[in-house]
Amino acid sequence: MAVPADTTTLNLSGKYFQNKTLSDDTDEILRLQGVSWFTRRIIKYATLYLTINHRTEEGIEKITVEQVLSGGAGSSTDDRILDWEERPVDDQLFGPMLTKTRRLKLEDIEKDWLKNGWADTTKEHGTINTYGQSDTAKSGRTWVADVTWGIEEIEGEMRYARHVFFVGPGGEEIQARLVYDYRESQTDF
Repeated sequence: MAVPADTTTLNLSGKYFQNKTLSDDTDEILRLQGVSWFTRRIIKYATLYLTINHRTEEGIEKITVEQVLSGGAGSSTDDRILDWEERPVDDQLFGPMLTKTRRLKLEDIEKDWLKNGWADTTKEHGTINTYGQSDTAKSGRTWVADVTWGIEEIEGEMRYARHVFFVGPGGEEIQARLVYDYRESQTDF
């Protein structure tokens, strides 16, 4: 389902669920991040629900994303502060990581995959850019995920999407698009 007409990267607040039909398969990315086969099977068949709270506090833009997998398969909360300061995160799925987030104009993005395909409102206001990498010293893993978030026209509807440019431990480069449907009902999932 399309996002409301007033949804832009200036305020992505709302409830969404991943549209697996329109999203690219991320199994290889998860495998290269060290996620077990069993956990990847759960992710493949479960539905991912997001609740996004996008706000500005004391002049600083912040986004909290609550993620829930259907069937009690797991949940997590990501707090993003759009100041491009690197922060350590001990992620339930990916282990120790280092992340940073900012608002970024499309013309300032180098990789075509991350900057192309966005709707006019995302071109106007910029994407949300998250750069995450394994904390190799703590996890023993090495990978990088550069992600842009925005609104994209997909199959004639404006949808919330993320473009992922992933580099694995052996230099593997994978591009993936994650597409989310907006949920009309704002009750809990």
